[in-house]
Amino acid sequence: MIREIVKIDEELCNGCGDCVPNCHEGALQIIDGKARLISELMCDGLGACLGHCPQGAITIENREADEYDEEVVISQMIKSGKATVFAHLKHLQEHGETGFLNEALTYIKANRDLMPFKISEVHELLHGEKEHKHEAVGAGCGCAGSAPQSFNVAGLKMASPAGEVPSQLTQWPVQLHLINPSASYFHGADLLVAADCAGFAYGNFHNDFIKGRKMIIACPKLDQGKDIYVQKLVKLIDESRVNTITVVIMEVPCCGGLSQMVQMATHAASRKVPVKEVVISIRGEVLAEEWV
Repeated sequence: MIREIVKIDEELCNGCGDCVPNCHEGALQIIDGKARLISELMCDGLGACLGHCPQGAITIENREADEYDEEVVISQMIKSGKATVFAHLKHLQEHGETGFLNEALTYIKANRDLMPFKISEVHELLHGEKEHKHEAVGAGCGCAGSAPQSFNVAGLKMASPAGEVPSQLTQWPVQLHLINPSASYFHGADLLVAADCAGFAYGNFHNDFIKGRKMIIACPKLDQGKDIYVQKLVKLIDESRVNTITVVIMEVPCCGGLSQMVQMATHAASRKVPVKEVVISIRGEVLAEEWV
């Protein structure tokens, strides 16, 4: 498949770090005085960092790329040294990419003689032991509030005391500008695309709509960059292969734009996916619910 990937010209990069907080996916870090793409997995290729490089060192390249292969990524990262590899491993751990982290560790153990570090150092890095030895691993992953997280609600009580309603949210972030459509928790999931206001208007939103789904939110009237929204939705359909899409919008006219974006994405995608539209009144009632 053709993928859009960040490319960094190290000769132009002066390590200023302006790009790092503008990478919502946390894929960029400053290591050894240069900006590094530490995770192709987390790079959506949409270029939020491009306008924040005063040296013009960051571009987006289109290239033929197979399905993401963690072993290939690690084998290439070895050339950049220990700090880059360690930043990548920590990045996978912090973003809940357990499957890819295990693949990386398996490759490292099988090729330990090629590694510019000891296996014991990896253990210390990932298990929090003697972390002071690795303070130079990276300069942070950008905004911590946008770091993807996955959590389990299986242990929640089925019945709660009056006034206590357990959350059914199982991933973070949820804002469409911030989500990474390649995050593992989206793979094969039932997807909820909700207007920002819907969760406030509908009283039982968590149990009736979020439960059992992965959620993203957006406002078709106030948000900027709606073309990026459509691109991300296409990736969720084609690459993460979401199972179904439920669109929850408000009855106000501007909210219909969210449904339109989903329809544009389904028409542009190569896969077909069932889409249900639910319309909520400003009084919190379900006015319509149908497959479209």
